[in-house]
Amino acid sequence: MSAPSPPPARPGAFEARRPGLWTLGLTLSVLLWLGGCATLAEPGDTPGPPVKVAAPSSPEPPPIDRVAATTAAPPSPAFGDATTTVSEPAAPQAPAQPEAVPTQPTPTDPPEPTVATSLDDLVRSIVGAPHGDLWQRVRAGFAIPDLDDPLVDRRERYYSGQPEYMRRMTERAGRYLFYIVEEVERRGLPMELALLPFIESAFNPQALSSAKASGIWQFMPATGRHFELTQNLFRDDRRDVTASTRAALDYLQKLHGMFGDWHLALAAYNWGEGNVSRAIARNRAAGRPTDYRSLRMPRETRDYVPKLQAIENIVARPEAFGVALEPLADLPYFTSVPIQRDIDVELAAELAGLRVEDFKALNPQMNKPVILAAGTPTVLLPHDNAERFVIGLARHQGPLASWTAWVAPATMSPAAAAQRVGMSEAALRELNRIPPSMLVRAGSALLVARAPTHDDDVSEHLAEHGMLNLAPDPSVRRRLVLRAGRNDSVASIARRYRVSAEQVAAWNDLTPRARFAPGARIVVYAPPRPVQGKTQRAGKRPSSTRAAARPQARQEARRPRADARPKATRPAPAATRSSGTSSSQRR
Repeated sequence: MSAPSPPPARPGAFEARRPGLWTLGLTLSVLLWLGGCATLAEPGDTPGPPVKVAAPSSPEPPPIDRVAATTAAPPSPAFGDATTTVSEPAAPQAPAQPEAVPTQPTPTDPPEPTVATSLDDLVRSIVGAPHGDLWQRVRAGFAIPDLDDPLVDRRERYYSGQPEYMRRMTERAGRYLFYIVEEVERRGLPMELALLPFIESAFNPQALSSAKASGIWQFMPATGRHFELTQNLFRDDRRDVTASTRAALDYLQKLHGMFGDWHLALAAYNWGEGNVSRAIARNRAAGRPTDYRSLRMPRETRDYVPKLQAIENIVARPEAFGVALEPLADLPYFTSVPIQRDIDVELAAELAGLRVEDFKALNPQMNKPVILAAGTPTVLLPHDNAERFVIGLARHQGPLASWTAWVAPATMSPAAAAQRVGMSEAALRELNRIPPSMLVRAGSALLVARAPTHDDDVSEHLAEHGMLNLAPDPSVRRRLVLRAGRNDSVASIARRYRVSAEQVAAWNDLTPRARFAPGARIVVYAPPRPVQGKTQRAGKRPSSTRAAARPQARQEARRPRADARPKATRPAPAATRSSGTSSSQRR
């Protein structure tokens, strides 16, 4: 589906940043002079008609790009386009602002000028005016038919009864919602889709499910790769705000094209398009309806659209549910700033004047403490911090990055790799999250300390394709593949197999406090079994001879006697080691 052109800017549009103080003073002086020319009269004179300022006769100015990646820096006000209906002295042109000395790099997308349509609008643009309400813009775009279901009422009560949870969600949403609304509106999609991260991740870009879905849109690894979301040692674009939003809307548009119904498209986003297609085929074969409410689906998917409907209802009428939504201005929160060299995350945050946590909230895709310019050529920063970052980057003396990438030439232990790169084994393991009893395979990329004499940045190929591949050390551990039970967690599996929770978390790419979904695949490297029996004494048969004799002895023992009673047949053991039942797979 081709994306429609963006809507034109609203009259009296304002910018996110205000002019300097000298511009403010000069412009106010011009306004006072112009107002005096228009209204003051000498004693005895007959007052003339009031001055009227008409809208520009020229065509409507081009629409202002309101995408979040646009730097909003307002130019000086323009007077020349305004006309009056009586003979008055021509309004002087505002002096041009002095050109700033260019610095590299500069924020992307230069601002477009705005045209004041009246003196009142001009004054408001200078001294500041209340911004538009982003929530109202969201409400105006609702287009999906309402779902009438008792589950909606239950979810409304749940969300409205959690005011602190709603506050945290809307506070996090303030960073990203404007950008998402812009993209949804640009594509002509229903605005309900902009609320989907509320129920997917509570707008937490670091959210990671037990099924390994990640980011505010909760992409599974395979689905993310299908929609060109890079996942490697250095970054995971499923957490990238702009890239994942693009991929999510692409996927939702594809699903709507498949099913022709937004409720079914949302169910497929949660459950998988193949599962929804099969459920529709079953109903069609049985002569039953094929709408969302008529399909048989897992509880999570059955509850999915009602959750979104409940959030939509609360956003549409917050006062009816006793919910106070955090005010959100209809303005971009962040802008995109290019970088040309690798740079440490902490240094980038320092140059921008941000806490590291706030920097990571806008750039959550980084897996390591360094940003590789070849793979991540831009960073997102709040508008007020972008210029500070550009200036600080230009003035910075010394190296920008403390880390670089190294490729293992052969399969080796972490201790051997650490010795080659001049690091301690503990530091190398922690930096690259290498669990115990694992080997680093040949061709694996490792993040290592950058030598003071090393000035080359990581290559584009390595930044885009670098992966860490591990292999278990067969002399230390045995690999087990399990199926999670209903109440299994990382901690419970660790206790069961006498390993640490950190090890189980690293083996399964989870956190030590995570829980496994029923039926999820679990990998455990258990300690070797202890050797049974006493030390062999002289004169006894070797253990290999005894072991070879055991199968024949067992076979003789299994032969039933003629007078023996038949035993009840025992069920055959499952082929796969399991501690529970499997469940449906999300995307």
